[in-house]
Amino acid sequence: MSESNAPVNSGQPGDPSAEKDPSDWVTGGEPATGAQKSYLHTLANQAGEEVPDDISKADASIKIDELQNETGRGK
Repeated sequence: MSESNAPVNSGQPGDPSAEKDPSDWVTGGEPATGAQKSYLHTLANQAGEEVPDDISKADASIKIDELQNETGRGK
C-alpha cells in the first residue's frame, strides 16, 4: 500500500480538509435543516434580524457564520 499525501479529515472544527464552501455543496440548494433553522433564528433574534423560513442549507450556513461573527457566538 502506498501512503497518500492528501489531508486527512480529522473531524475537528477548523480542520481545513473538513471545510467546504457552502456554494460547492451538492445539497446546498435543499431547504435548511431543522437544526440550522432553529440556531439561525436564535442568532437572528439576538442580532435583531429576520431570516426567511425558506432559506437553503448553503445560505443558512453562510448566514449562521455571519451572525456568529456579528453576535460573538459560536467559533
